[in-house]
Amino acid sequence: MPITIFDGIVIGVILFSAILAMVRGFSREILSIVSWGGSAVAAYYLYPLLVPYALQYKADTKIATIASAAVIFLLALIIISFITIRIADFIIDSRIGALDRTLGFLFGAARGLLLMVVVVAFWNWLVAPAARPDWVNNAKSKPFLDSMVEKLTAALPQDIQARLPAEILNKIAPKQQGSGDNAAPNDTAPSDDAPAPQTNN
Repeated sequence: MPITIFDGIVIGVILFSAILAMVRGFSREILSIVSWGGSAVAAYYLYPLLVPYALQYKADTKIATIASAAVIFLLALIIISFITIRIADFIIDSRIGALDRTLGFLFGAARGLLLMVVVVAFWNWLVAPAARPDWVNNAKSKPFLDSMVEKLTAALPQDIQARLPAEILNKIAPKQQGSGDNAAPNDTAPSDDAPAPQTNN
């Protein structure tokens, strides 16, 4: 089985990711993930605090929610990245800088491989088998990537697509219910013209 264009793409992506991570250093790469992950966590837990203020400018709850999460995510990313960059620069300039770059190369190669696994997963999902070109189907790396896709799919929760929207809606629902509880009750006071209750003499 000859090497195809797809094999060259896989090798190129992995090498590019590995070299980029080696230049940046392992600590910088890890702290970058921490920055993005921490920002995502902050946006997930803190965006309900900003939604009521966003609703004052936009009545659409969905748009207000997305805007609130985006603002908190960007603010958290700027703050956390400022801290992590200082830490990474200190590590790279220290005596373990060479080790940090070596580990960065290995980490980058693994990241590039994971990226190609995700690409192949979407490829297999979106493109019908009859429409897939031979330079992809006959690639030497395709069977290995397909096996990695199966392992990655088996490790994910089965209901992940249905569970994430439900969790987000549950975080928004208490806010809406709380605003509804403050509304005036619909019970009407008895009219003065109502007949007096009858008594048995």
